[in-house]
Amino acid sequence: MKLERTKNAARNIVFDGTLEMVNMLFPFVIRSVMLHCLGTEYLGLNGLFKSLLTFLNLAELGVGSAMVFSMYKPIAEDDTPVICALLRLYRTLYRIIGLAVAAVGLLLIPVLPNLIKGDLPADMNLYILYLMNLGNTVVTYWLFAYRSSLLQAHQRRDVISKVSLAVRMTEYILKILILVFTRNYYLYLSVQLLCQIAVNLLTAVCASKMYPRYAPEGKLPKETTLDIFRRVRDLFTSKLSATVFDSADTLVISSFMGLTILAVYQNYYFMITALRMMLVVILNACMAGVGNKMVMESKEANFRDLERISLLFSWLLGVSSSMLLCMYQPFMSIWMGKENMLAIGLVLCFVVYYYSMGANKLINMFKDAAGIWRRDRWRPLTAALVNLGLNLATVRWLGLYGVLLSSVFSVIVIQIPWLFRNLFREVFPREKMGRYIRLFCGLTAVALVSCAASWFVCCLYTLDDWLTLVLNAAVSFLVPNLFYFAVYGRNPVFRASLSQLKRGLLSGGRKAQDPDTQ
Repeated sequence: MKLERTKNAARNIVFDGTLEMVNMLFPFVIRSVMLHCLGTEYLGLNGLFKSLLTFLNLAELGVGSAMVFSMYKPIAEDDTPVICALLRLYRTLYRIIGLAVAAVGLLLIPVLPNLIKGDLPADMNLYILYLMNLGNTVVTYWLFAYRSSLLQAHQRRDVISKVSLAVRMTEYILKILILVFTRNYYLYLSVQLLCQIAVNLLTAVCASKMYPRYAPEGKLPKETTLDIFRRVRDLFTSKLSATVFDSADTLVISSFMGLTILAVYQNYYFMITALRMMLVVILNACMAGVGNKMVMESKEANFRDLERISLLFSWLLGVSSSMLLCMYQPFMSIWMGKENMLAIGLVLCFVVYYYSMGANKLINMFKDAAGIWRRDRWRPLTAALVNLGLNLATVRWLGLYGVLLSSVFSVIVIQIPWLFRNLFREVFPREKMGRYIRLFCGLTAVALVSCAASWFVCCLYTLDDWLTLVLNAAVSFLVPNLFYFAVYGRNPVFRASLSQLKRGLLSGGRKAQDPDTQ
């Protein structure tokens, strides 16, 4: 079967992008409404259950990704029996996973009180809330989730996005109305559960109508099944490490510091998450081109691309870090109120964490483009376990500082150096490693100095929160740009990077105007 790749890709970008924007904007509004209508403890509960159920979702093991990948070839060859057999295997695995998540989730019920320091809101039953959240997770596996793989494998994620967009918009609006007019948290969670059921059912209906000839039936050869399980095994390490790294902080804070502190922490973390999503979109856009050049061109040519992309991306990362540092506090004061703000020292830790994670994602993009997952499989898991261990060791005497600095340590000391080693052993010329490390350290130093300079200028005046926010935005944008141009403006690699970027933008504009070039 021939897929309309360009048309499908364009549709996916439009609707995936719209869905991502909705999923960023409305949770931001809901957090604000929940704070004012219910209080910080409820924000903390939301964050706790989300992280806990993320751990339970480890049972998925990467089955979805492996199954979608396995469908590419039979779809290209129009091999209907194999696709049907894959659907049957996928359905069976997801039913088993759903049962496993439900069973492990029920076994965790006795330890729930130990995960929360302090008291719950007086009118809330912890066990009922947990079972409602658990049901929301289990439903995602039991109700025709396997059918979404057909849409993904046929490059029709836009259909999934359209369904999700319609249902999530309805869900978010209902949640806001419930919080404002009833302030009933049980009803709030009921809407969440019903909307998840609706997403699964509507997606399954769309998949069945678009691809009616595919039904879950038949049996795969033993070797094909074993190959899928091997692929799942390789994906599990990175899934486990990402889950531990992202969720450990939340569980540790809730267990040792309480729901109120967790809610305030997550307000700040929410802003970092939004910026990280923007960076991921940019890197994902680069990945296909980088991967193609790695196959087609020499190691030296690919190393030049590494330098160019690093310069441009680090420029963006440095400017956004400067703006984050200078705008965090006035924004939080306006959004959540001064009583829900953290100390400036913790803000600095958040900014360092954001920059280090961004730098790690940059290097990680080249690793993914090169496809060296097997050699790299122990790095993220080691970093995640170190982060968890340091969290538990430092949270009692350093509090939030210990949680944030543990994450920064695991990224800077373990993840980034290990990535350098793997990349320059497998992808880039080994003798160029020292040169790149000097460039990387230089870019980090410029970011550090420009952030400090921006902060110094912003401390020279004290105005109303809104005026401070606007003026800090201008200062924190201009100052780092001046620093980067002053330091790298005459650098030949930087100039070549800007020229290449300009050519790409102009070329994209011409193509957008000329439909015959699509």
